[in-house]
Amino acid sequence: MAPATALTADQIRAARRDAPTPRARDFAESLGLAEAQLLAAHQGHGATRITAHPDRLMPAVEGLGEVMALTRMAGCVHEKIGRYGNYQSGDHACMVLNGVIDLRLFPRHWVHGFAVEEMTDTGPRRSLQVFDAAGDAVHKIHLRDRSDHAAWAGLVAELALSDAPDTLVPDARAAPEAAKLRTDRAEDLRTGWDRLTDTHQFLMMVARLKMNRLGAYRLAGAPYARALAPSAMAALLDRLAQGALPVMIFVGNPGCIQIHSGPIRRIEGMGPWLNVLDPGFNLHLRGDHVAELWEVHKPTRRGPVTSVEAFNAQGRILCQIFGTHKPQDRMAEFADLVAGLPARAAEVPA
Repeated sequence: MAPATALTADQIRAARRDAPTPRARDFAESLGLAEAQLLAAHQGHGATRITAHPDRLMPAVEGLGEVMALTRMAGCVHEKIGRYGNYQSGDHACMVLNGVIDLRLFPRHWVHGFAVEEMTDTGPRRSLQVFDAAGDAVHKIHLRDRSDHAAWAGLVAELALSDAPDTLVPDARAAPEAAKLRTDRAEDLRTGWDRLTDTHQFLMMVARLKMNRLGAYRLAGAPYARALAPSAMAALLDRLAQGALPVMIFVGNPGCIQIHSGPIRRIEGMGPWLNVLDPGFNLHLRGDHVAELWEVHKPTRRGPVTSVEAFNAQGRILCQIFGTHKPQDRMAEFADLVAGLPARAAEVPA
């Protein structure tokens, strides 16, 4: 096989026909390609380039009825079944917020879009897939048996780009940002933390101090943040399921954050994966990718908020699990549960 940079669209399609089983992302990586390059090579062969902007895509998706929304980053996948609706546009950030599908969208990362149709033994498998400038997945929408498949052709025709090429040149991936902290601003950090009235103020506060989320957690110390044993993530999921405690689970990438709200019930480990396998919601987390796990407390107008946040070895956030004040306030139960999780045995380096 020629080097990936020299592969033609025909060669990529031929390689895929010879290896149809691996997931698209894994197969693309095996060829040294971004996932979006693999789909671009199938333009006119099961894939159609479409507009990626959420202002066009999100309203169109409402006509598909029940679908599966999927948002991932390396090591964590969040899947939610429901209907799209109540899309709210914005220059910097957009939202889908309807009680089931709960998304925060950042349009500048919605660069490449595809409508994908694959024939299987049980019929066509259809999805809409959006990628960033580096060709990495931002958000995917998978049709299900109960989706309105009759609306598919019209939707694709409405969103299709004319004269779309079967090649794609991705931008270089942004390097992960390591923990940023300033020991000389530790007291400023704690003072600002005490003054928070909303969790959304936190990132703006740490940015003003020339830090980032992980750096602030490492620097602040108790009672603001406590380093947990990375293995405690499995115990947390098990205890949440046992108590049917409602939580909010966030998974995202630079272009999309997807949120589940409610209890979780069925937890299953499969090799390194920690899985929530509930009707309407699945979470797949690589437990061996959790390099740092933090218990975090922030003040708000409604009372203190507790979260557990997992980071990988590169400092990227894998997922966040928050206690909730609504529909009924069970934040204290969540905080007590988290307080019983084991601390990290060794100090996290500042």
